[in-house]
Amino acid sequence: MFNTDQLRILERSLDASMLRQRTIANNIANMDTPYFKSKQVVFEELLQQELNGTTPTLSAYRTDPRHIPFGNGSDVPAPQIVSNPNAFVQNNGNDVDVEYEMNRLAKNQIWYNGLVQLTNGYFSKLRSVIDGGGR
Repeated sequence: MFNTDQLRILERSLDASMLRQRTIANNIANMDTPYFKSKQVVFEELLQQELNGTTPTLSAYRTDPRHIPFGNGSDVPAPQIVSNPNAFVQNNGNDVDVEYEMNRLAKNQIWYNGLVQLTNGYFSKLRSVIDGGGR
């Protein structure tokens, strides 16, 4: 009934959203800094690759099929901060677009609120099971 992978995905998603919030705030704070390059957080694409099984995995070699398999095949990827290679560079070498960043900030806030609701629902179900379903 309770999937620890689901909780790990929620945890990493919340981490990614918080990192994205800090990254966007840093981009906005440096909008007038000459030669500043905006950053963005990549997570959802990495998670989708992991869930689809298209991420290369590292697993241990087993000499006997009865040995317990282990490796990084079920890990939830960590969010990564990357530069935006397609950003338009202004005259001062800065590539921060404030309207775009504010749009991303609003989307991220909505995403974070949804993740918090999902996490609360997960723990509410768990609490209900522990309490015996209200009996």
